[in-house]
Amino acid sequence: MPLKPEPTAPFHSVQYALRVLETVSTHGSGVTDAQISRETGLPIGHLSALLLTLRREGYVEQITDGAYVVGASLLLLGSGTARRQALEIKLQQTLAQLRDSVGAAVYISRYVDGEIRVTQYADSPHTPAVNEWVDFRSAAHASAIGKCLLTQLDQNGRRDHIARHKTARLTSRTITSEKVLFSKLDSQPATVPVLDLQEYAVGTVCAAVPLTAGSAAGCLALSMPVEDAHRLRAAADTLNRRAAPMLLSLAL
Repeated sequence: MPLKPEPTAPFHSVQYALRVLETVSTHGSGVTDAQISRETGLPIGHLSALLLTLRREGYVEQITDGAYVVGASLLLLGSGTARRQALEIKLQQTLAQLRDSVGAAVYISRYVDGEIRVTQYADSPHTPAVNEWVDFRSAAHASAIGKCLLTQLDQNGRRDHIARHKTARLTSRTITSEKVLFSKLDSQPATVPVLDLQEYAVGTVCAAVPLTAGSAAGCLALSMPVEDAHRLRAAADTLNRRAAPMLLSLAL
């Protein structure tokens, strides 16, 4: 499905990160932040925060003289089957860390061949995954995951999806009007998490942020019991901040 042309904020960070990684990889013996700044055109202030994120994710390492070299995580991402397996392991580790930091089950979802697919998730006994009582593929209009993916499609893509998956009422809060749904999707700021306040399931609240890598729509999401709804906004903000590292893993 065609995507809306506006890139999300995390996507900008990923573009910068890829430029930094390309520069670091061309200097086998290490490169200083000043040199990286000159070669990429990124100001030191922005670069410092980006390098900190790349170090935390293991994509670069800092050696004794302060220079940066390629990190272990990047070296693991070889090619072919080994690369895919290494990427899945890296993503799962990152998801588990995110689950623990936000205190909620977390998910990566993609829009593939006109359908919603949850490709990876991390939960625990203390942060259980949402009970998928209605197939997520049929609940885009009600779930944070679905609405976040729909915001990344153009009008024709949205209409096509809704034509195939009707907007059934799942709870008393579910939006069933296509006009109201599309209006809300249009007014959703790209940098603000999409929320689901018991629209998909009574007793569950969710949030999702975009992960647009290449031509595929994707999102990073969380769910928690309604008793923890007072933590949703803060957890969603953390989710938003962590979207760039997650997207970087998908882009490599």
